[in-house]
Amino acid sequence: MLRGIRKASSNWLGKTVMAVVMGVLIVSFAVWGIADIFKGFGQSKLAKIGSTEISIEAFRQIYNDRLQQLSRQFGRPLTQEQARLFGLDRQVLQQTIAEAALDEEARRMGLGVSDAETLRVIHNDPNFKGVNGQFDPNRFAAIIRQAGYTEQRYLADQRRVSLRRQITGTISAGIEPPKPLIDALTRFQNEQRSIDYIKLDAAQAGTIDPPSPETLAAYFEDRKVQFRAPEYRKLSFAMITPEEIGKWSAVPDEEAKKAYDERKDKMGTPDKREVSQIVFPSMEEATTARNRIGASFSFEDLAKERGLNPTDYDLGLIAKSAIIDPAIADAAFALGSGELSQPVQGRFGVALVRIGKIEPGSVPSYESVAATIKKEIATANARIKVNELQGKMEDERGGGASVVEAAQKLGLTAVTIDAVDRSGRMPNGQPVANIPRGLDVVSQAFNSDVGVDNDPIQFQGGHVWYDVLGITPSRERPLDEVRDQVEAKWREDQIASRLRTKAAEMVKKLEQGGNLADEAAAAGSKVESAKDFKREASVAGVPSSAITAAFRTPKDGIGQSGAGSEWTVFKVTGITVPAADMASDDVKKLQDSLQRSMSEEQVAQYVTKIEQAIGTTINQAAFAQVTGANQ
Repeated sequence: MLRGIRKASSNWLGKTVMAVVMGVLIVSFAVWGIADIFKGFGQSKLAKIGSTEISIEAFRQIYNDRLQQLSRQFGRPLTQEQARLFGLDRQVLQQTIAEAALDEEARRMGLGVSDAETLRVIHNDPNFKGVNGQFDPNRFAAIIRQAGYTEQRYLADQRRVSLRRQITGTISAGIEPPKPLIDALTRFQNEQRSIDYIKLDAAQAGTIDPPSPETLAAYFEDRKVQFRAPEYRKLSFAMITPEEIGKWSAVPDEEAKKAYDERKDKMGTPDKREVSQIVFPSMEEATTARNRIGASFSFEDLAKERGLNPTDYDLGLIAKSAIIDPAIADAAFALGSGELSQPVQGRFGVALVRIGKIEPGSVPSYESVAATIKKEIATANARIKVNELQGKMEDERGGGASVVEAAQKLGLTAVTIDAVDRSGRMPNGQPVANIPRGLDVVSQAFNSDVGVDNDPIQFQGGHVWYDVLGITPSRERPLDEVRDQVEAKWREDQIASRLRTKAAEMVKKLEQGGNLADEAAAAGSKVESAKDFKREASVAGVPSSAITAAFRTPKDGIGQSGAGSEWTVFKVTGITVPAADMASDDVKKLQDSLQRSMSEEQVAQYVTKIEQAIGTTINQAAFAQVTGANQ
C-alpha cells in the first residue's frame, strides 16, 4: 500500500489528490476525535495500581516487544488478532500490573538494593558474557540498546527486579511439597506394568472383495468433501539472505589477519583482578575513611562498620571490561596486588578500590581463530550486500516490476511454483521441494491475492519477496477422477470395521475364560509380551494406545485398543509399584518442580491480594486500542 501511495504521488496530479485525501483524514480526526475513549480516565494512562500509573506508550512498548519475541519463536510475524487468540494481550496486561503492584509494595516496605549488588547481577547475567565467558560491555550495550534501554534506565529496571525478587523470595521461602504428595506422584510415575498381547492387522481382516459400483458410488456420495480438490496457487519468490550471499571461505588471509591484529587485545583471556569497592556519598567521607585504614583498621573492618556484606563490595575476579564504571575500572587496573586506591569519583559515588589476586591474560594465535574471524567478516560483508540489494529490490518493485522481473535484473534466482495447496503439497500429493526449510511463504501466499503488492518476509537475517501469480479454486471431483482413492479409502474402512469387531469378539471370549494363545492361533497371529514398562514408555512393537489402555486395566484384566488397520488385544500380567527413593535424581527433580509450582501459586495469591488492597483500575478502551481489539 505504501509503495502504491509513493507511486501515485510521483506526479503533480497524484500529489494534489493525496493532499486532499490526507486533509480529509486530518479533518475527520479533528471532528470525531479519539480522546472520547478515555472519558473518566487519564488520556495517556492505561492502568493505575495504587499510586503507580502505567502509560499507554509504556504498555504499548512492552506489548510490542512480547509480540516480536513470540513472532521470532514462530519464525514469522504474528498479527494482533493471532496474538489475542494466544491470549498474549491479557498475559502481558496481568504481568505488567503484577510488577507494578510489587513495586508499590517495595516502596511501602522501604526496601532497597545496593549499587554493588545491581552491578554484580548484571556482571553475572549470561546474556552479557562474551566468547571468553566474561562480561562484555560492548555486548551489554548492544543488547540493551536493541531492547530500547539506555544504561541508566536498564540499571533502574534491574533495581526494581531485585526488589521484586526480595518480596517474592520471602513469600515463597520455606515452601516444601508434602511427602505424601511426592510419594503418590512418584508411585504414579514409576508404576510398571507387563502385558501379553495379540496384534491384529490387515491380514486378520480376511479377504475383502472389491465393492460393487453401486456401493462405491454411495460411499463416495456420503464423503464427497473428503475427496474435494483443494485450492491451488501459483506463486513466485526470490530471497536475499546473508547465507545465500556470503561464503566465509572466500575471505582472504590478509583481510582476516588485519582484523586479528586490530582485535587481538580483546580476544582470548584478559587480565583479571580480584576487585573490591566501597562507595561513599561524598569525597570528604571517602577521604576520611581512606585515612583510617591501616595496620589496626582494615578494609574489611570498614565494610563491617558500614553494614556491608562481602557480596555488597566484592566484585570477584573480573576483567577490566567487566567493570561498568570506567573510572573504577581504570583505578582498579592501575593498582598492584594488595594495594588500595585513593578516593575515585565514579558514576554511583566516590569509591575506595582494593585489589587482591591478579591473573595475567593470554592472547590466542591467529591460526586458532582464523576460521571464526573469516566467518564474522563474511557475515558482515553479506549483511552490507543484503541491505544494498534490498534497496534495489524495493526500487524495482516500486517501479512496477514483478518478483521474477526484479530478481532477473538484479542477478538473483527466482523460484516459481506452478501449483501448491495450503499444506505445501503439489497436485501429485508430494511436498514442494524447492522451498527452504522454515520459510513460510505458502501460508503467506494463501493470505494474499493475485496482483497484491506484498510486504517481504523476514527470513534468516534477510528478506523474501513473493507474488501470487494465479489461483485455482477448490472444486468437487467426480467419482471417475478419484475412483482409486475412493476405493482405497473404502477398503481401509472395511478393514478397520472388521478388526474392531474381531477385537471385541476376542475380548469377550477371553473374559469368559478363553486362552490368549488359542485366540492368537485361531486368528493366525501370535502372543507377544512386553515387560515392566511405565506410563510414558515407548515400547518397540506396542502401540502407544495399548500402553495407555493397559494402565486403565486391572491385574489379569483383558483390554483392547487400536484404530484403522492396527488393533491390539492384551492381558495385564503384572503390576509393580516400586517404593519411592527420596534420594534419587528423579524424585529430586519432581520435588523441585512441585516446589516451583507451589511457590508461583503462593506469589500469585500474594500479588492478587496486593492489587485488591491498593486498588487496580484498567482503561479497557485504551487496552483495546493498543492490542488491536477495537479494529
